Amino acid sequence: MTLSLPDHDPVPPLPDLDLPLLTPPPPRRGRALMIQGTSSDVGKSLLVAGLARAYARRGLKVAPFKAQNMSNNAAVTVDSDLPPGPDGQPRRGEIGRAQALQARAAGVAPSIHMNPVLLKPQALVGSQVVLRGRALGNWPARHYHHLKPFLLPAVMDSYRRVAAEADLVLVEGAGAATETWIKHCDITNMRLAEEADLPVVLLTDNDRGGALAAVVGSWMLHDDAERARVKGILVNKFRGYFSLYEPACRTMTEITGWPFLGVARWFEAAGQLPAEDALALERPATGNGAGLIVAVPHLDGVANFDDLDPLGAEPGVDLRWVRHGQPIPPEADVVLLPGSKTTRAALATLRAQGWDVDIRAHLRRGGRVVGICAGFQMLGHVVRDPEGIEGPAGETEGLGLLDLETVMTRDKMLTEVQATDAVSGHGLTGYEMHMGRTTGPGLAQPWFRLDGRPEGAVSHDGRVMGTYLHGLFGADGFRGHWITAMGGRASGLDHAAQIETTLDALADQLEQDLDLDALLALAK
Repeated sequence: MTLSLPDHDPVPPLPDLDLPLLTPPPPRRGRALMIQGTSSDVGKSLLVAGLARAYARRGLKVAPFKAQNMSNNAAVTVDSDLPPGPDGQPRRGEIGRAQALQARAAGVAPSIHMNPVLLKPQALVGSQVVLRGRALGNWPARHYHHLKPFLLPAVMDSYRRVAAEADLVLVEGAGAATETWIKHCDITNMRLAEEADLPVVLLTDNDRGGALAAVVGSWMLHDDAERARVKGILVNKFRGYFSLYEPACRTMTEITGWPFLGVARWFEAAGQLPAEDALALERPATGNGAGLIVAVPHLDGVANFDDLDPLGAEPGVDLRWVRHGQPIPPEADVVLLPGSKTTRAALATLRAQGWDVDIRAHLRRGGRVVGICAGFQMLGHVVRDPEGIEGPAGETEGLGLLDLETVMTRDKMLTEVQATDAVSGHGLTGYEMHMGRTTGPGLAQPWFRLDGRPEGAVSHDGRVMGTYLHGLFGADGFRGHWITAMGGRASGLDHAAQIETTLDALADQLEQDLDLDALLALAK
């Protein structure tokens, strides 16, 4: 049987990649160790974060590195390869949220060089490609494979910059390390390990079962040089009695010849840390069933949903993600529209699910509606995309809850901001990360003020509000005021301290579970 798919359209012209590269490359200052996985979601990102905190506590300057990440959960960095803005001020870059968390665990500032290639999915088969802070446009997956080899010099340059300033670089692979059908254009697993001469530890996941087959299968799919680069096996997310599982571990080593390096137990508090990508949203909801009920429709291309982590951590807030096929619960106090990489597609989903009808009924019952970034854009009358930046060119009717309209533009707003709540006066630190410009009379009643200028909008009755600011709920004082204003009860939670405590607990557990001295000795 022959399968024919419409994937033979011409490859678009390659973009100009005139980036500043270091020649000659700086010498590597310290050691490096690479963690590759037998599949996606085996826990590479969390393990690297825990190791980063553990080794940093030993006095090492640790830095994370992941050549390519695919996530719409992104963080603003302190640097960028972009030229200064029109005002002469430096422009920021962005990396995957996981690498920003790893940098935080290591106690260092996040840099574009820690994750030089970021793919931000915009459709089922395509992504916006961000190279060291520069958006290179939207690339279908079948075309991106042609682009990847041209990105390798920038990836290696970024790795050398990171390695030149750290005592230990913890390098994270992506997905499965043995995807042989794309080995020819690999820039993030074994090809990177070979180019940078990195020792590799193979990580597998016990929680879903099949770890033995995954390890042996990886060994079979590697060639001899790749097998020699792997220095050992780690089993992650282990639950149960190791005495029952130990024979499987012995079999892994007997067949592959790779030493068994240990088992990392399931870390119960992982949900208190920012998730890497939207896979986390596919897991069962964990609403506590009490207090202020905040319903969040699961929109297409949902992005930067870690905005809501501080709300979810509040004991007096029941944060509920509403799945496709489910109505917005009528008992909700607030409907919150999160960020999305595809605003018009998210609006289409909103209507296809009937959530637009639910939202209007919610408002008639006296409820509140909040929009963040793309969610803010959806609250206006229309979203126009004349150049086809997010998808096919056109325009989509918004919800019409705020007197605004949005036009998508190619220039990307990416900056950290200091804001003040226009009502309560509470200050907060957040960031803007969006394409598109919003205008209209609704902006005359702003939600926030940034250096004296208005930002966001609030309806005349105060029950609909929107903003471009990400990270606003991370400010404890503002979050407490907002929860109270919405009719809930704030707890006084120190969310930043909770993250630090969780990272320390993760490092403590890895100190107990693994021989960190032996792992460090493998670093080259």
